[in-house]
Amino acid sequence: MFRVSNIFAKNVQLCANAQRFASTAAAPEMIKIEKVGANQNVALIKLNRPKALNALCSQLMTELSSALQTLDADKQIGAIVITGSERAFAAGADIKEMTNNSFSQTFSGSFLSNWTDISKVTKPVIAAVNGFALGGGNELAMMCDIVYAGEKAQFGQPEVNIGTIPGAGGTQRWARTAGKSAAMEICLTGNRVTAQEAKDLGIVSKVYPVEQVVPEAIKLGEKIASQSPLIVQMAKEAVNKAFETTLQEGLHYERRLFHVTFATKDQKEGMTAFAEKRAPNWKSE
Repeated sequence: MFRVSNIFAKNVQLCANAQRFASTAAAPEMIKIEKVGANQNVALIKLNRPKALNALCSQLMTELSSALQTLDADKQIGAIVITGSERAFAAGADIKEMTNNSFSQTFSGSFLSNWTDISKVTKPVIAAVNGFALGGGNELAMMCDIVYAGEKAQFGQPEVNIGTIPGAGGTQRWARTAGKSAAMEICLTGNRVTAQEAKDLGIVSKVYPVEQVVPEAIKLGEKIASQSPLIVQMAKEAVNKAFETTLQEGLHYERRLFHVTFATKDQKEGMTAFAEKRAPNWKSE
């Protein structure tokens, strides 16, 4: 009996140790996540590699992608804010990690292909950018739905300076947002632009003093999270369609989604609440 009990006790301890190990292994190391806002319905993700200026290594991007998937499925969360530090949002991809990669490794392994998972998140994602947003950091910001920037932020694609080109959407998103001429200048020279210049080019929505960027992004997230989650998702999908199709196809797609809203309870609730001059009680149905 003693021997059996002893073995059982050891097995329980081993299971507990395994669970603690699994929990530790699963905990992100290069990002910090918290729920913020008055209703705790905005997720704040902070990139956390300060010594490397938040350089985007594989581990960080894997942790970020996993966190975004989890938050996208969390019904309490209505919007997500991604930020870095005051010194750097993200100063680029981790060059040391890539230096010795061969063509066959990068091509057959579809290197960087998982980075664009960020743009597949159905909930609105807001980038709160301070400091450097260069290379992969700039691409990460542009994958987000809305970009707020601190007045000292710098944006750019310096890949040409190290013998390569953007690989996570830099050439494509700059061209679609800022136009061919600006995209060519940024990608062919490696020059940086200021926050105000980025706003003028359409990359950034608003510019704030450094210390206000994150609070303003959270405030924006709260405003979005107060809307119908279902309708917000439809609106985001419709806007994204504008970058993927012709104007006529986009208009048709938008109109059809507009028609679809009339099959939802939130459309009935929203219009009824407006007529009754009260706040709507969204059902997300």
